[in-house]
Amino acid sequence: MGKRVAETERKYEAAEQTGEPDLEGLPGVAAVRVLEPAELDAVYVDTSDLRLATHKITLRRRTGGDDAGWHLKLPSSQADTRTEVHAPLGKQGRKGGPRVPKPLLAEVAAIVRDRELVPVVRLRNTRKRVHLVDDAGAPLVEIAHDHVRATVLDHGDGAESAWTEVETELLDGDTALLDALEKRLRAAGLRRSKSPSKLAHALGDRLTAAPRPPQPPSSIRTAGDTALAYVHEQVTAIIGWDPAVRRDEPDSVHQMRVSTRRLRSAFKSFRRELDRGVTDPIGDELKWLAGVLGLERDREVLADRLRDRLAELPEELVTEVLTARIGGDAPVHEGARKELLRELGGGRYFRLLDTLESLLTDPPLLDGAKAPAAGAVAKAVARDHKRLRRRVEPALEMEPGHERDIVLHDARKAAKRARYSGEAAQAVPALRKPAKKHTKRMKAVQQLLGEHQDSVICRDAVLRLASDAREAGEDTFAYGVLYQLERDLAAAAERQVPKEWPKADRGRLAG
Repeated sequence: MGKRVAETERKYEAAEQTGEPDLEGLPGVAAVRVLEPAELDAVYVDTSDLRLATHKITLRRRTGGDDAGWHLKLPSSQADTRTEVHAPLGKQGRKGGPRVPKPLLAEVAAIVRDRELVPVVRLRNTRKRVHLVDDAGAPLVEIAHDHVRATVLDHGDGAESAWTEVETELLDGDTALLDALEKRLRAAGLRRSKSPSKLAHALGDRLTAAPRPPQPPSSIRTAGDTALAYVHEQVTAIIGWDPAVRRDEPDSVHQMRVSTRRLRSAFKSFRRELDRGVTDPIGDELKWLAGVLGLERDREVLADRLRDRLAELPEELVTEVLTARIGGDAPVHEGARKELLRELGGGRYFRLLDTLESLLTDPPLLDGAKAPAAGAVAKAVARDHKRLRRRVEPALEMEPGHERDIVLHDARKAAKRARYSGEAAQAVPALRKPAKKHTKRMKAVQQLLGEHQDSVICRDAVLRLASDAREAGEDTFAYGVLYQLERDLAAAAERQVPKEWPKADRGRLAG
């Protein structure tokens, strides 16, 4: 993947009367260092409907200056800060246009999908720069005075525009220096730019008219608002986790998979607000995606659990053969990852993302969506809790064994649904506090039942490993010990369920 850096900068435009800013006496600044001017030439690429720009993302190939290359700029939650991903210039594409490096394509795949990226704007910039440096000569802030000439490339008229602006970029230290510098710039007649980027300035009204990403409800008044707010949150999470999954970041596959489960659960919990004729087929596709993600995630969980049990074995039982067999799933991991990336680059996944966006743009609301949020959402939470109770209570009466394992697994899935509807209810002001408590109780039950189910899966894996070892003529005693360790953990979880369930068994959103 490309080099990632956090870029903190502010843009300014000139007022009617602009003078030279006073740069003397700024805190921590010992001198002003004038740099050589630079001629920069950048081509920005986007889809024809400006999907990147409307998501506040820019992708360019720039020559000139001291950081020539590809630059992808992504929005950040921090004020005035974006994440910038760099990649080398590379080669031109077959048609003579810029060929976007694969690592940068991976960063925006969930936004662009399989749409073509085309050059949309060319920016040529004459840049004059100074550095504010400290006593040791280290640069703290760069001030750039830019004279920009823009040409629109993908519209027939090739419209051109020109403007000047000033950028201040924090190179070291904190934003207090930028604040102090801003006062000097304002005193000289500069003001914050209305455009978030040079690309936005060049596109002007065209960007304003471009289709915007779906937005969540501005307030939570109805049951439909609650459902859509939660659905929007999960769709945003799925798209947001996509780049991390492609980078193979720890826990990213799990988080993306959880978001698909939350979304499927929301469709079921809010079946009186959202038309199941629309959401059921989407739920089927989300189940497929969760399965794709599970190819790798389930392996990760099982491998971690087996390693934990291996660490608990007496030293004399831990042999190289045993360790190799338990940790010998690297080829499986590589195969699962390749399959995952193949599916995430395919049309089925991209069409699912398109469908989710369409769902938010034109939600299939039923009459029940008009009901006041507090009452309707509380009833939805109560229904999910009742569903959980119908699964837990019979399990408590059963003898330990395979049948009980199945019922407890069903209860675990019901606990997840009850937890997720509690999460959604937290968006309703009148329910926020009791919904948080309810969610916490459901999470505790879910985790307890999850520990039990993980043990069931691990024991099955140990039996398979033992069978393979037996066929290879290896000693299998240690596998029996591993199996018993897991059986003890499952029994402990089962004993805990009757103690925890009465604390959680509150179907209404009461404190």
